[in-house]
Amino acid sequence: MKIATDIGGTFTDLVFTDEKGNLHFDKGHTTPGHFEDGILNVLGRHVTEESLIESFIHGSTVIINTLTERKGGVVGLITTKGFRDVIEIARGNRPDLYNFKYKKPQPFVERYLRQEMDERIDFKGNIMKALNTEEVDEIVRKFKKLGVEAIAISFIHGYKNPIHEQQLKEEILKIWPEVYITLSSETIKEYREYERTNTTVLNSYVKPIAHAYLKSLKEKLSTIGITDHLKIMQSNGGTTSFDKAMELPINLVESGPVAGMFGAAKLGQLLNESNIIAFDVGGTTAKCSLITDGKVNVTTDYYIERNEKFAGYPIKTPVVDIVEIGNGGGSIARVDPFGSLKVGPDSAGANPGPVAYGLGNTQPTITDANVYLGRLSLENFDNPVSIDKVEEALVEAIAKPFNVTAEEAAQGILDIANSNMLNALKLISIRKGYDPEDFTMVAFGGGGPLHAINLAEELGMKKVIIPYGSSVFSALGMMMTEYRQDYIQTSLMGFDANHLAAIQENIDQAIANAYADAPLSKDHYYFEINYDLRYKGQEHAVKLNASTSTITEEGLRELAEAFHVKHKQEFSFDLPATPIELVNLHLTIYGKDEAVQFKELDFSQVDASTCIKAQRNLYVKGTGWVEVNVYDQQKLVPGYVIAGPAIVENPTSTVVINDKQSIEIDKYGNLIVEMEGK
Repeated sequence: MKIATDIGGTFTDLVFTDEKGNLHFDKGHTTPGHFEDGILNVLGRHVTEESLIESFIHGSTVIINTLTERKGGVVGLITTKGFRDVIEIARGNRPDLYNFKYKKPQPFVERYLRQEMDERIDFKGNIMKALNTEEVDEIVRKFKKLGVEAIAISFIHGYKNPIHEQQLKEEILKIWPEVYITLSSETIKEYREYERTNTTVLNSYVKPIAHAYLKSLKEKLSTIGITDHLKIMQSNGGTTSFDKAMELPINLVESGPVAGMFGAAKLGQLLNESNIIAFDVGGTTAKCSLITDGKVNVTTDYYIERNEKFAGYPIKTPVVDIVEIGNGGGSIARVDPFGSLKVGPDSAGANPGPVAYGLGNTQPTITDANVYLGRLSLENFDNPVSIDKVEEALVEAIAKPFNVTAEEAAQGILDIANSNMLNALKLISIRKGYDPEDFTMVAFGGGGPLHAINLAEELGMKKVIIPYGSSVFSALGMMMTEYRQDYIQTSLMGFDANHLAAIQENIDQAIANAYADAPLSKDHYYFEINYDLRYKGQEHAVKLNASTSTITEEGLRELAEAFHVKHKQEFSFDLPATPIELVNLHLTIYGKDEAVQFKELDFSQVDASTCIKAQRNLYVKGTGWVEVNVYDQQKLVPGYVIAGPAIVENPTSTVVINDKQSIEIDKYGNLIVEMEGK
């Protein structure tokens, strides 16, 4: 049995295989405060101590929630003399340029918790001033007195030579062995002192929470016989061990969502769709990512809490490039003080949840709007749904302030939510120079299929794919991932024939480091090489993939030509006569794990003649109430085409297609929606 679990803000998803390799799904409510209990609740329905566990993969929002809710540990920062205020100075390129009341992000470490040490290493890694370890006792004494739980150590140019950071860690552990310590050189080996220091601080901030959570989860899993082969999803789209995750939990900041993006890429490869917009709507958030030429885009320019008015906090570790907004099924609709309708980012969460849950909430949500307009079946809720209470919430909160009907209020909620989601989709496509018409949308999560059709239509997209097991697709994506570690090293030098030997030496050293860290023998792995390149004198770099780990003059020329093209696409100009510089070498090691693959389903026992389960009144914008057929997805067979308007549903997911659109199921169980005129 292979198992994957994904904790969301509202639901905890489970995917597992049986002895024949067939996939099974389940969902349970998330249990805030004790997330591991939600996992045990859903696992307990299917796993016993006698179950033979081949692997257990876990994805979680614990890290991102700890950061956004400010519930981490007390952190003390130690840095090079003169650089105490790096994380407060931050960057001057603020997003809200003309806001004279703009405030920079407040550091996660107050100034009185930042200590300096008299040491210096230059940008080439040469020791200019040795570390003075006589200061350690006094710093530790201060930190203990101030209640510090974790220490972040970030020396200037520690990415190039980590010796002083390592020496300081050893000295601290001699006198304070129980404290959590993070070194910048262990977290990331890229230059940019602000981003590197902030990433190190954030890792220390979440480390006590992550350690306690993963330790508790391991203990509780052992009660049902799951003790070995424990893996956790990283933000880079690969997996790692629980032990490594405890040391570098910042690598889990987008642990759950990225698995769905990776699964969408795998599905695209299966269906010969190389360009995909992956779109995931859960109970709390909506997320999207662009997949080009079959590859998920991984970036180290990731920020939390960043928006058009706030600079956010940089995390300089590899993260799948995702745009995330606070619009999910549980997002609350309200009228703001200026009389405008707003949806999200506040969420009703798992408890009390939407009004339709019947657990006491009186504020309407996106789910309530979908229920009232006939888009969701009342039979698929755990508790009986009172339409009267849903209507009352819509009328009191939205309809009365705007003097409209309950239907118009519900439709307005969906319109605002779709507008928010559309902006996110444009950020990862149009704003980056890509035409959505050249892409296929893969929509998943509990709410993705509900919203995807209208959004794809607005973007002029050709097709929408609702994958098999769409409501738990992120957990399913975890089953298809493999071991992955990224090794990024700043190596500033010319990208030309004069530096070929030095570039190759860096590649060979990175490969040697990766093999040294890998848990299995060499034949279990393969590599990918990326170069971060820029024009000499420029600031920002472009990432280019290389097909081989051996660099030649011909390969260098080909990469240079590709760089000019990509630079123009990303920045709208190129400078062919300007020398090119190598900024970072990015090596990724992958494990050749036996990942779960998509399988053809057995439709031999399915009777398509019974696929229409009911008729239901559906509110159509601009038309009003229309009676449509409701189809049971579990009774569809390949070749059976459904013309819209219609509803296709299973117990955990619903698709609503509009007039002149069609939908059918393929041999893998995916629903394929063909858009009008495409």
